[in-house]
Amino acid sequence: MKPVWLLEAEKHIGQKEIKGPQNNSFIVQLWKKIKRGGIKDDETPWCAAFVGGCLEDSGIVSSRFESAASYLKWGVPQAYPLMGCIVVFTRVGGGHVGFVAGQDSKGNLVVLGGNQGDSVTYSTFPQSRA
Repeated sequence: MKPVWLLEAEKHIGQKEIKGPQNNSFIVQLWKKIKRGGIKDDETPWCAAFVGGCLEDSGIVSSRFESAASYLKWGVPQAYPLMGCIVVFTRVGGGHVGFVAGQDSKGNLVVLGGNQGDSVTYSTFPQSRA
């Protein structure tokens, strides 16, 4: 059975940034849900806002911070990724955070997250980056 926050995240698959001066109201609302209502656009990296918004909508207090790395000190560490776990990835210039939704045939993590290609989608990441 999937955790409630993963079910919440799945409801938003396909939400995406609007290029140009307009902003997706769904993404702007995520900032408010994590108590960062001063951010009023969909261009600011929003992966942590997506994770936080899904948690908050599920009745769980999130890290309430806009940084993916804020989830490194949130929750209970797991020895290996389980469905619904929050996973943080490192990359040059920052990080990324999303929900573990499974693994592919090569052992890569299938992650449901926001700001993956500027949208809410499933993407795969090597476990070595987690």
